[in-house]
Amino acid sequence: MDQALATLYSDHIDTMLQRHRMALQEQGFDWLIIHSGLLRYEFLDDRPVAHVANPHFRTWVPLPDHAGGAVIVGVTDSAPRLVFLQPRDYWHEVPATPAEAWARHFDLRAIAASDDIVSHIADLEGRVAVISDTTAPASVLDAGEHNPQGLIAHLHWQRAVKTGYEIECMRRANAIAVRGHRAAEQAFRDGASEFDIHIAYCKACGQDTNTLPYDNIVALNEHGAILHYTARENHAPAESRAFLIDAGASYNGYAADITRTYSRADDDFAALIALMDELQLQICADATAGTDYVSLHRQTHDRLGLLLEDQGLVKCSAEAAVAQGYTRAFFPHGLGHYIGTQVHDVGGHQANIGGDEQPPPPDHPFLRLTRELEAGAVCTIEPGLYIIDMLLEPYARHADLDWAAIDRLRPYGGIRIEDDIHVTSNGVENLTRDQFAAY
Repeated sequence: MDQALATLYSDHIDTMLQRHRMALQEQGFDWLIIHSGLLRYEFLDDRPVAHVANPHFRTWVPLPDHAGGAVIVGVTDSAPRLVFLQPRDYWHEVPATPAEAWARHFDLRAIAASDDIVSHIADLEGRVAVISDTTAPASVLDAGEHNPQGLIAHLHWQRAVKTGYEIECMRRANAIAVRGHRAAEQAFRDGASEFDIHIAYCKACGQDTNTLPYDNIVALNEHGAILHYTARENHAPAESRAFLIDAGASYNGYAADITRTYSRADDDFAALIALMDELQLQICADATAGTDYVSLHRQTHDRLGLLLEDQGLVKCSAEAAVAQGYTRAFFPHGLGHYIGTQVHDVGGHQANIGGDEQPPPPDHPFLRLTRELEAGAVCTIEPGLYIIDMLLEPYARHADLDWAAIDRLRPYGGIRIEDDIHVTSNGVENLTRDQFAAY
């Protein structure tokens, strides 16, 4: 960890302690154990599944794949404990004792076996909360109240506002991901298969399936209309017309989530991508502090209706395209989501710190964020336009749609453009575009 990040981390820990101690006091707890989780294994096998630590654990320490450890925080002013697992093992690499600058903020306690954690929680007096999955040792699960909803809701509400350290980690994650996106675009233009494009991306990032924040979507041609396409064919198609890539990267456990769409030729599809890019930038600029995200999502549909009308995909007005549900057929998912230690970070549907829910509107059920944006929030902006036959079929007899124009787009699949943005007190910082410009 370089000095600049170490300084930000010091402030981050101060904020984490303040938030967690306030939450513990308000919920009537004296201690909190955040267990990282243990390795899981494939059924009837000794092959471990790639481990990702509990996201609450990852907000405390830059050990995103650590298993068998825990952060222990009390309402007192004592330093938080970091219990980390160093097994006696000659089959696998054993984690080294943390020696970087960040570790000085913790009372470090090594254990040789996951069950040894009991000796480091036995002295916890008063009411104890535990945040963990079910892989945690019985001694941890039995130490207190498991995943108390009031406490978790309080912490999730506060996680919507990122610290300077978290934002810097996401800047760096975006920088890594942009290297991958540049390499992937070149591989597409060189005629590579989806699988080979994926390998080019991973090589440029220095990250693989076990360390990327999510499984890369690498879609050529019609596959771009499959929102979560991950098949990645080994053979290149006879003609690579279009390319959609949704791929991120990680830095200290924090994620980047970026999508770009390309056309091989300077054709009508390329022109449509340019228009969607302009639309996306307009929405990014409007995602300022105090903006209601549901309203921003609806505004995106209004803008998309204008685009559909202007490009002749619909024969009706933009207003009618929205009212009749046509824009939802072309753009069925939500505008975006919070991002942090999780790609789809928590708290997006909370109405308040108490945990009351604010669900998405019935006509937009897949919207992951329904809150008002605050300064310090980091979220994605990812409008799309796809030719998805299943969603268009109900309108097959509607004269309002220009089916010939739709048929011409079908071989290209779809368009999605996604940036990660940081909402500031006086505007918006585009974490993704800044890195593309600097690369």
